[in-house]
Amino acid sequence: MNPPSPPAAPEGEPPGPQKLREQYEAGATVQELVDANCLPYGTVLNRLHDAGTVMRTPWQTRRLREDPQARARLAARLRVLYEKHGATLNELACKAGKSKPATRRLLIEAGGEVRTTRQTRQIRSAPSKAKRTKLALWLREQYEAGASVPELARACNFSVATVYRLLREAGTPMRPQHRHGPARHLRKQP
Repeated sequence: MNPPSPPAAPEGEPPGPQKLREQYEAGATVQELVDANCLPYGTVLNRLHDAGTVMRTPWQTRRLREDPQARARLAARLRVLYEKHGATLNELACKAGKSKPATRRLLIEAGGEVRTTRQTRQIRSAPSKAKRTKLALWLREQYEAGASVPELARACNFSVATVYRLLREAGTPMRPQHRHGPARHLRKQP
């Protein structure tokens, strides 16, 4: 939704500062005013400053020309990705083709709240945490059915220490450890 290009000045009559200001405030860029009026870039800038024009940044110009409904749809889509799927601002910026600050503004416009890094880590680790809990419960079931910790470690390709840790996380009541040497009372005393 671009504004119409400013009308070219009639031959021999350069536009005054006020006329240039009106065109600029209607959405024209400095370069478009230069092209339409066949004036040097510096002259257009000087006339705009003489008229007291408040200059825009390039991102403000892009925002002025953006379709408001398309912007609102993009902001809503980014909010869903951010809140429901745990996407980061960098991932959203890549998806939207915008900078990280612009993406942040869109997210806030859509009513979203920006998370801390810690909150993002918690959201993203939730699926792996659920998977770990499921594994721990399966190990507990196998252990209570009679499997030994070394057998479970070999079956899962984990270390014995990891299996013990997962069993503790699952709240498994542990069997007493077996002594693999001669009984204490049968050992010879020196």
